[in-house]
Amino acid sequence: MKSLGEMFVIGFSANLRPQKFKEYAAFYLLPNLPLPALRYLEIFVLGQILACWLILRHGVQVLVAQSPYEGFAAALAKKITSWFGHKIVLVVESHGDFEESVFMQRRMSFPTLYRLVMRRTATFALKHADLLRAVSNSTREQLKRWAPDKRVFQFATWTDIELFLEAAADEREASCQDILYAGVLIPRKGVHHLINAFVCLANDFRQTRLFIVGYEENKTYAAELKEQVERLGLDGRVQFVGQVQQAELAVWMRRACMFVLPTYSEGLPRVVFEAMAARLPVVATNVSGIPDVLQDCVTGFTVCPGDEVALAEKIRWILEHPDKAREMGQRARAFAEGFFSTEEYVQNYARMFRTSFVS
Repeated sequence: MKSLGEMFVIGFSANLRPQKFKEYAAFYLLPNLPLPALRYLEIFVLGQILACWLILRHGVQVLVAQSPYEGFAAALAKKITSWFGHKIVLVVESHGDFEESVFMQRRMSFPTLYRLVMRRTATFALKHADLLRAVSNSTREQLKRWAPDKRVFQFATWTDIELFLEAAADEREASCQDILYAGVLIPRKGVHHLINAFVCLANDFRQTRLFIVGYEENKTYAAELKEQVERLGLDGRVQFVGQVQQAELAVWMRRACMFVLPTYSEGLPRVVFEAMAARLPVVATNVSGIPDVLQDCVTGFTVCPGDEVALAEKIRWILEHPDKAREMGQRARAFAEGFFSTEEYVQNYARMFRTSFVS
């Protein structure tokens, strides 16, 4: 990443304490306030001030915002610093459905007002963007609807793919029947559907366990999931693991026989091609960018979101056909190995930056 030049990152810390440190890039982390609305306000105000300071103090030439909403603060910083003679290139990225996905994550007190504010901020950001970046075909199409005159680059989000390729190096136990989910616990991810599908299989596969790995971002939803497990009599069969680092996630993938993602909306979930790199057949919903990487009946199965019967059927097929499932996993690994590399990721950013200065 050093080939891209000096980098600065503005984001949120893991708690209420602001942090500043350097590790490959210089990180400026704002307090992680408890309410999403407060975090948006924080990035709009403090994030914009920090961006202006970095431009004026360190001569930053390119701003990259990971969504049109963060892009609002970046666009303001670009506009303000232009008054001081600084020419800034703004790249606005989209990692998911920025119009609807937030409404699938939590209950909104004033959804109409929230939607109006978000639409205005996204419009402002995209208007002042010089280039756009999408992570999937679906996010590209959405960006083109909002900003048809802007150039869009498309490439996947970075991941340490080697961790997951190494996880596939060792042979799994032939008797392995563990099912793995990994992702934040929010309603949009559809984990409640996975639990309902699992209960349909639990009596037929007594050794099968479901491991749910991920941060409890929506505490109410996470509590409902645990109540659901208890109500269905799945204590001991379903385990909530919590948030883990990437290296530990690779270990969990090495222990599983399949990966399941019953989500309603994504950009291009990197966890899918991480699981594929770990030689796991994947069962996931056919939404957003998932069909870009997961080929139905070849490297796994796709189902419609919310279809618990189909979800249970595909999981059952993998459990009943371990040899064919391993072949699926092999094909998945071959795809993931060719789909993503760190070198290509850096080259894509370099190419995008070069284009921004030429144009």
